[in-house]
Amino acid sequence: MAIGKELALTTAKQTNRPNDAEDMLKSAEAAMNTNHSVRYNGATRLIASTLGVLVGAGSIDHGLLECLQGSHPTPGLIVNALGAGYRWTVWKQGGEGAFTLVPNFLITGIVATLLGVLTIVWSIRFIPSRHGPSVFLSLSIASFLTGGGVAQILLFTLTWALATRIHASLAFGRRFIPRSVRSVLSRVWPWTLVASTVLFATALEIAIFGYVPGVSEQTEILYICWKILAIVLTLFLLSIVSGFACDIEAASSKEETQHRT
Repeated sequence: MAIGKELALTTAKQTNRPNDAEDMLKSAEAAMNTNHSVRYNGATRLIASTLGVLVGAGSIDHGLLECLQGSHPTPGLIVNALGAGYRWTVWKQGGEGAFTLVPNFLITGIVATLLGVLTIVWSIRFIPSRHGPSVFLSLSIASFLTGGGVAQILLFTLTWALATRIHASLAFGRRFIPRSVRSVLSRVWPWTLVASTVLFATALEIAIFGYVPGVSEQTEILYICWKILAIVLTLFLLSIVSGFACDIEAASSKEETQHRT
């Protein structure tokens, strides 16, 4: 910064335009302030990446099940990714609803699987980038249109919206979450995120195999699966709010340190 000031003053003197020194200094300071204002919300990024991975896993799940049905035509736009008649699942009539524009089970399964893999890679590596959220949303919509699952719509929409906050100021959180609450809430998200991920995997197992210890009635198994998913969604939302609180606390601490120095 000192070098910038000296350069601005020297240039202004050489051109006999002293007012330019002040203008150049303001421009330099504005540029530096802009660079310092670029935020990176670490907790928000980790939560968004985790949810993105789960979106990709769901697409892979549907894709592989569709591949198992072989190179056969689909009955229409709405299909069951899990075919009927398998011995290894409780759902003998099939299940795992999906929408697809591809009129072949094998092809739509391959596409959904590949899109799921790409979604996972993108979520882990590139979702914080400038166009990260937009590309993630495009991959998710493409997955939905090619048999990646109907229930994924809510999850990938939530993940996309969260990803757009990775570099945001989260000013709304400062207004609506009291600081005394933020300090406690900021410690919750790692636990709720792990719990929701485990429960999501449990619901996925039930959706595929239908295995619930001590329960054999399909209606009851389905009820348990949807109940788990409702808990998962609640924990996801709690994780997001807690992650915001964590990032706000981190930013506030950094600002206080900068003011002291």
